[in-house]
Amino acid sequence: MKLVGVVGLGNIAVRHRRNVKALFDGVRVIAMPASGRMPKEGIEHADTVVPNIQSMIELNPDFVIVASPATKHSEHSIPLLLSAIPVLIEKPLAGYKDDALKLAAVASQCETPVAVGYCLRYLHSSLLIREMLSSEVIGSMFHASVNMGQYLPQWRPNKHYTETVSAQAELGGGVLLELSHELDYMQWLCGEMEPVYSHLRNSKALNLGVEESADIMLVSRGGCVCHMHLDFLQHVPSRKCSFVGTKGRLDWDLIGNCVTLQSEGGEKVLYCDPTIDRNEMYVSMIKDFVALIQGQENKCVDVHQAARTVELIDEIKAEAIWGKVI
Repeated sequence: MKLVGVVGLGNIAVRHRRNVKALFDGVRVIAMPASGRMPKEGIEHADTVVPNIQSMIELNPDFVIVASPATKHSEHSIPLLLSAIPVLIEKPLAGYKDDALKLAAVASQCETPVAVGYCLRYLHSSLLIREMLSSEVIGSMFHASVNMGQYLPQWRPNKHYTETVSAQAELGGGVLLELSHELDYMQWLCGEMEPVYSHLRNSKALNLGVEESADIMLVSRGGCVCHMHLDFLQHVPSRKCSFVGTKGRLDWDLIGNCVTLQSEGGEKVLYCDPTIDRNEMYVSMIKDFVALIQGQENKCVDVHQAARTVELIDEIKAEAIWGKVI
C-alpha cells in the first residue's frame, strides 16, 4: 500500500492514520476533514490534506478509511465505492436505516471491496467466545445478558462531552449507535435478533438530547433471549457479557479481556490477558481489510451485516418506551 486516505479528523481518525503509517513502509496518508473545512493547524500522521471526497478520488488512493460521523458515512463512502476505491467504514455503517440500506445496495452493485469496522471482533477473547459457543461447550444457549456502560465525560478528556459526536443526534450520537458494538457481536455470536422490548432514558447528570441509557430485550431466531443494558453514566467502566446454556455459562469481561466457564465441574478461566495492547485489534482490522482487497481469506464485517445492525437500532427506537429522567 502506497497511498491511503482517512476521512475525519477525530480521535479514531488519528488512530487510523497512525496505524496506517506503522503498517506500511513509505505509505503516504491523505487526511480529509469530515466537515469540509480545512484545518488551520497541521494534521498529525498526514502527508496531504484535501477538502472533499472528489479531491480524495482524484488522488486515487489504494483504499480509504471513512471515520467521519455516522450520519455522513453514506455521503462519504458511496462516491468512493462508485469510483472503485476500496472503503473501510468505521462503525456503525450509517446513522439512519435508509442510508445504511442505500450503502449496502451500492456495495452490491459496484462490487468494490468494502467492510465495516467493528474492531471488537478482533479481540482474542471474542474469537474464543465464538469458538466455544459454536462447539456448544455450554450446550444449547437460551439466554444472554450484556452490560456496557462508561461515563461519557471521561471518554474524550480533550473535549467537552456535549461537543462530541456521542452527544449529538445529528452526528449519530446516543448509546444505541455509539455502543452498537454490543448489537453487532450479539448477532455475530447468536444470530439475527429482533427487539421485544426497549426502554430509553436521559439523565439530569448529562442532560443530552439523545438516549443516555437503554434497556433492551432481544430474541434470536434460534430462541436465545438477550437482556442488554447500555449507558453513558457508569463512572467505573463496565463491559461484560454472559451466555447461559443447558450445560453451563460463559462469562466474558471485555475490559479485563477474560473468558470464564462456569459448569458442574466448577469455574475454569479459559483465557485472561488484561494487559493486551488494545490498538492491536485496530491493526488486525486493517490487515484483514487488506486481505479482503487482495481476495484472500478474511473475517471482515460486510455491509449487509452492518446494515442489519442499523435496522435493528431503528426498530428498537421505533418501539421504545421513554422512561422518566434519571
